[in-house]
Amino acid sequence: MERNGLDAGSRRRRDVALEVMEHLQPDILFRQEESAYDEEGRLRDEEAHRLGMESYVSPLSRERNSPTATLIRPGLFQLEGEQDWHGGVSKPVKILTVRMRGTTRPLKLTSLHLWWCDPILRATTARRVTSLADKGEAAVLFGGDMNSYPHRDPADITPLPNWDEVPDRVHYEHRTIERDGERVSDTLPDEILTGRGVFVELGHYAYTELRRPEALAPTATLWRTDQGPGRRIDRLYASPDLAPALLSLEVIDNKMVRFASDHALVVASFDLDTFRGALTEAPRHTTDGAERLAPAPAA
Repeated sequence: MERNGLDAGSRRRRDVALEVMEHLQPDILFRQEESAYDEEGRLRDEEAHRLGMESYVSPLSRERNSPTATLIRPGLFQLEGEQDWHGGVSKPVKILTVRMRGTTRPLKLTSLHLWWCDPILRATTARRVTSLADKGEAAVLFGGDMNSYPHRDPADITPLPNWDEVPDRVHYEHRTIERDGERVSDTLPDEILTGRGVFVELGHYAYTELRRPEALAPTATLWRTDQGPGRRIDRLYASPDLAPALLSLEVIDNKMVRFASDHALVVASFDLDTFRGALTEAPRHTTDGAERLAPAPAA
């Protein structure tokens, strides 16, 4: 929600957003723009209470605006640790390590909001996030506003911007990079995160493996018209062992969502047994260097 759903003393947008989320009843929620988050945590606590979840907010940036938050359902997940990243990222990031009830392998979670106006900082943050997959000791799931574009979507379903048709020239400076002597749309964060299979982008997985073209629907912006048609800049990523648990990925931009936010909701549903299975197995190194999954020994 832009400005956390608060407008000059009115909280109507915020109330509508919370109503939408109460209806969905998520087990994990990645939030961006927890703006107006106060030191006493009143907005955080209100949100968590209404959704029946626990909320963990990233540290405030130097500009003291727009932190992110990750919310988890306490009956399903138990917090094992928190880590705050201040360096090597575009803005502070909070990493949660949780344990799903009845499993043996940790799960790392984080909510991202890549920098809106600096492609270099976006790429730097993406590279730092790949460290979550180091050694494969934990499964990883994260999502957020990437402020950049997917690099493998079919052009007939999710075309990259035609910058000659975008009136906002500042937006062009923020969302393009130089490649082979030309200015092109910034797809670098997605390339880094999915390179050599480090993570799976779940929208692309839903399209290719589940045959769900609707998973590639645009997510932003729902309000402005000077930045061209909507684009798929809000995305979810998972370590490859979690991807087979995906049942569906839906982009929700109905009337209530459009009133509450300039971004659509991206909702992933997982098969619980398959998800648990991935968190009750450990990576095993083979002689050819590949990693396969083997059951963890029973206690």
